[in-house]
Amino acid sequence: MAEFSNYMSPGRKGYLIGIGGVSMSSLAEVLMGMGLTICGSDFNRSSNVLALEAKGIHIEIGHRAENIPADTDFVVRTAAVRDENPEIVQARAMNIPVFERTEAWGAISRDYSNAVCISGTHGKTTTTSMCTHILMAADRDPTVMIGGTLPLLNAGHRVGHGNVIVMEACEYYNSFLSFHPTVAVVLNIEADHLDFFKDLYDVENSFRAFASRVPQDGYVVANYDDLNTMQTLMDIDRKKVTFGLDPRADVHAENIEYIGANSHFDIIYRGKRFTDVTLHVPGEHNVKNALAATAAAICLGIRPNAVKYGLAGFNGAGRRFEFKGKFNGADIYDDYAHHPGELKCLLNTVENLNYRRTVLVFQPHTYSRTAALFRDFVEQLRRPDVVFLAEIYAAREKNTIGISSAALANEIDGARFFPTFEELEEELRRIAEPGDIILTVGAGDVYKIGEHLVTEG
Repeated sequence: MAEFSNYMSPGRKGYLIGIGGVSMSSLAEVLMGMGLTICGSDFNRSSNVLALEAKGIHIEIGHRAENIPADTDFVVRTAAVRDENPEIVQARAMNIPVFERTEAWGAISRDYSNAVCISGTHGKTTTTSMCTHILMAADRDPTVMIGGTLPLLNAGHRVGHGNVIVMEACEYYNSFLSFHPTVAVVLNIEADHLDFFKDLYDVENSFRAFASRVPQDGYVVANYDDLNTMQTLMDIDRKKVTFGLDPRADVHAENIEYIGANSHFDIIYRGKRFTDVTLHVPGEHNVKNALAATAAAICLGIRPNAVKYGLAGFNGAGRRFEFKGKFNGADIYDDYAHHPGELKCLLNTVENLNYRRTVLVFQPHTYSRTAALFRDFVEQLRRPDVVFLAEIYAAREKNTIGISSAALANEIDGARFFPTFEELEEELRRIAEPGDIILTVGAGDVYKIGEHLVTEG
């Protein structure tokens, strides 16, 4: 079987299917930065596609067999691209090797003496972003792959020349088992992606295999506060650094003060004060994310001041409690939360911000997740003052279950289901008032609702 590392040399020509995706567009730029010639295809001419085209990458819109150039050395595809895709069929007919996106990132990570791979059911993008800020403050010149946009980079990636790569490591389809971490961070483990995993036990086995990929001289960074994580990693024979709010964690916080949307706290490492931090993103969950990023930094030997000033400069990542603007005096924020655990963290944060009323616009992500975690979603969606539900975002799935967001609305007093964005927006225009926070929440295209309202004023 061919290995992607054999194709990572200047002059090679690669074709990326689904090149406009967050991770794929980053991969395209990293490979181009290594001297490879890259082209590809996508269904839509998105902002990522336009940015790649501006850099000279040729992109076909639509997937057709004739798109594959005759001199292509390799093809990379996203997890959503199946074997029956006409470009996959054509590549195999031409005897061109086809790699998964994670195989490519895994091969790239192997080239770095320090590979920080950040995993977990939620918090990956924020923690990877925090690590990036710390590494930049430490002048480590990192290569970065983030599943969102980081204002510091004005992108979701960075091609560096140092010996560190920091990257999100997603468990879906066991993707992170292609990575080669020297520092494996596990933020939390919950039941998710149950269209692939059988149950929580299956998810835990995947994370255990991921942590086991760390070499004997590497580190596993684990959330002491998360029982699933600690039980899953209990028998991993690697050096462990734990983090959490519990004072028994190796890296923990003391003297936490919450001041509006900010927090200030001391970071303690194994009984000694490491540094103090002022964090400009709200919520206890972000304190934990900062502790995880600090623990990873400690594994890399980064000095305390770089942690202090790196975290002080972090103001959030795209679609992570991102302020979009105002409409009729209401503040509009957008968040990527699409799992009940993420919704819980988000609502915990908002409840401490003293808004008069919380208006939640939620778009569930995938039919399988909505069905599998239905009761957990209902529990969280009962918390806001006003709940509007958009239809489920299908993503990669077909609705073979016969489920709708209307089923969630039927379980929640006062919740309303809207079949279209237009109807939902119209009701938001009618009810929005000063003192409200309007949250557009989900991993699909629900953010468009808030952006549309903000443009209206």
